[in-house]
Amino acid sequence: MNISDKWKREWNEHISVFLKLLLFAVIIGVTVGVVGAAFHHSIEIATELRLEHPWLLYLMPLAGMVIIGSYRICGIEKDRGTNFVLTAVREDEPMYLRKAPLIFISTVLTHLVGGSSGREGAALQLGGAISGKIGHAMGLDNKDKKLITMCGMAAGFSALFGTPITAAIFAMEVISVGVMYYAAIVPCVLGAIIATLVAQNLGGEVTGFVLHDVPVMEGGTVVQVLILGILCSTISIIFCYVNHKTPKIYGKYLPNPMIRAAVGGLIVIVLTLLVGNRDYNGAGMDVISRALQGEAVPYAFVLKILFTAITLGAGFKGGEIVPVFFTGATFGCVVGELLGLPAGFGASLGMTAVFCGVTNCPVSSILLAFELFGGQSLALYALCIAVSYMLSGYYSLYTEQKILYSKLKPEFINIKVHH
Repeated sequence: MNISDKWKREWNEHISVFLKLLLFAVIIGVTVGVVGAAFHHSIEIATELRLEHPWLLYLMPLAGMVIIGSYRICGIEKDRGTNFVLTAVREDEPMYLRKAPLIFISTVLTHLVGGSSGREGAALQLGGAISGKIGHAMGLDNKDKKLITMCGMAAGFSALFGTPITAAIFAMEVISVGVMYYAAIVPCVLGAIIATLVAQNLGGEVTGFVLHDVPVMEGGTVVQVLILGILCSTISIIFCYVNHKTPKIYGKYLPNPMIRAAVGGLIVIVLTLLVGNRDYNGAGMDVISRALQGEAVPYAFVLKILFTAITLGAGFKGGEIVPVFFTGATFGCVVGELLGLPAGFGASLGMTAVFCGVTNCPVSSILLAFELFGGQSLALYALCIAVSYMLSGYYSLYTEQKILYSKLKPEFINIKVHH
């Protein structure tokens, strides 16, 4: 075979694969975008109802039992949440379509009654389950199923947050720390963009914030940001540890999942009454917005970690990322100001740095800073994120995440995260 024939064969193969990936991205982007928009509106309605009718909080034990019962009826009582999506990509495990309506309804119900959870875990699972079913219906092989599942993850994340670059890279980066699945870049990027556009056209929102006081990069500021990064890594470890330890404590003392959910709901009710406000119920996006304006209660991050661990550990559904944003923003707001940084800027650093510490995704975190805050003084965000990534060790929100390359040396280690 001469060089010309070899080049033609490679070119034809690339074009063939490219067109196939474009098809994947369009189908997944549109489908997940529609579902994502419906999910967004459902969460918003649930939140409004909870705020209008505070008594809904007292239904939390019943709602927890309904969620557990629903998963039991569908045969996936031992649901592993987002971890299952990671395993589906790495180890070719099948994704079941019945997970999509379950996680949709369960997350909305959790928000309706005031459980402390986010949306992105549900978005990743929705995208993964829908794309997995589409891949199966198309008769794809295992390698293509991996690509289409990552595309679904990116589309789901982007449809909810309106951050397509972050969503695309996160789907490729989160599965195995130290390895980026570049083969998925076309379907992930295009699928995320299409899902964002579809969701926006159906009334979805783009998450973004305006910061009024962002310092320029200079020596003193670099030192302050570096110190904040160190502290954020510690908060990341604490968040992961508490959220992994709590289900084990529940399991030890309350082995019956139904009783566990009811008791967890009761604990959240009691804590809410003791705190005296509803800031820690639901996702808490309003508290995040206030922190980015420089307003935060000094102990808010501690309470959010506690409320989230009790809610999700009891079996309620949703995700941890928005609670992570809440924790990072309120912590960064208070501590950043103590270090001499503008409080709102400290909150934005905390959001992105703690996100990186719990997900081990530094590239996604830097892109998140760009998409959420506009990119001003991006190098300072990158520094805070880099420090948090290194010093958060081998902890993670996701127990099925693997650390393939060391954070300390350029060497292959292939270990599971601490939990």
